[in-house]
Amino acid sequence: MKIKFRTTIKAIAAVVGISALLHAVPAQADSIHIVKEGNTFYSLSKQYGVGTNELMKANPKVASLNMYPGLKITVPGHLAAKAVASAQVITNSSSAISASFNVEPDSKKVEAWGKVFNYDKTLQVKASAYSSASSENGIWGAVDYFGNALKLGTIAVDPSVIPMGTKVLVTGYSHPGLPKLAFVATATDQGSAIKGNRIDIFIPGSQSFVSDFGFQYVQLYVIQ
Repeated sequence: MKIKFRTTIKAIAAVVGISALLHAVPAQADSIHIVKEGNTFYSLSKQYGVGTNELMKANPKVASLNMYPGLKITVPGHLAAKAVASAQVITNSSSAISASFNVEPDSKKVEAWGKVFNYDKTLQVKASAYSSASSENGIWGAVDYFGNALKLGTIAVDPSVIPMGTKVLVTGYSHPGLPKLAFVATATDQGSAIKGNRIDIFIPGSQSFVSDFGFQYVQLYVIQ
């Protein structure tokens, strides 16, 4: 805390062909989109021809500012043929992207969720987590050090150890409110209790949900 149901469409298509697949999929089945970098509720509404409000209502636990690669978004209503053909919509029981994490220390490259990052160094730090609760954020409210709204990817740091603005790939944690295996974060917050090799990770959700994180030692890759 800071103090201040079926086989994937792609697999079926490989066997029976896109035309047969389109006949096999229910016309009004809800489906899952796996978020890619840059996706927003607005862009997805345009992509699938679904109203933005309808899309948001179908995903009540997803905050519009906290979409990250690998997140599953429910797409209500009919399946667009274009989306089916490109295998961007899948049925509710499978995933278009499998979580992956690999490190190449010789070349100082790390791969997460299919994206490769160059890194300068690694740090092992003790991590805690904080929510948007007023008791954890003081008089300024749920904003970071620069006044920006807290969101997934915000971390509080000791600037003498991790300079403000530093981007890191966070790994080695366990919490259902965070992406599996790894996520990119930026040091944009501080806290009086965050000193030395410590970080505080903002996690969207209730204070009790976030507090389950406790204290964990995590590995940071300082990415370029």
